[in-house]
Amino acid sequence: MLMAALVFLSACKEELAPEDAVTSVSKNGSVETVVSVEHADSADILVTKHKVWVKNSLVKEITERDTIPVLGDTVVTITNNGNEVQQTVKKDYEFYITVQ
Repeated sequence: MLMAALVFLSACKEELAPEDAVTSVSKNGSVETVVSVEHADSADILVTKHKVWVKNSLVKEITERDTIPVLGDTVVTITNNGNEVQQTVKKDYEFYITVQ
């Protein structure tokens, strides 16, 4: 289960220390999980994907989708060809995962 948490954390936008980065998933007996949010017009969509690995075989894939409230917009500054441009983007959710 710890391996699945490390895989998820390596996919987050924050950089991990090199010793914490996972380069491959043990497929001998693990659950690989990816959590993301897709921005839609009137709601955001929470997407949770699980891959269950047993004895180096993918035995099951589970994908769950659920709508969640939109957090609103924020303004970010983007540098494009040396020019700074302000752009409005949808706010992103923060993820906090507890693995037991």
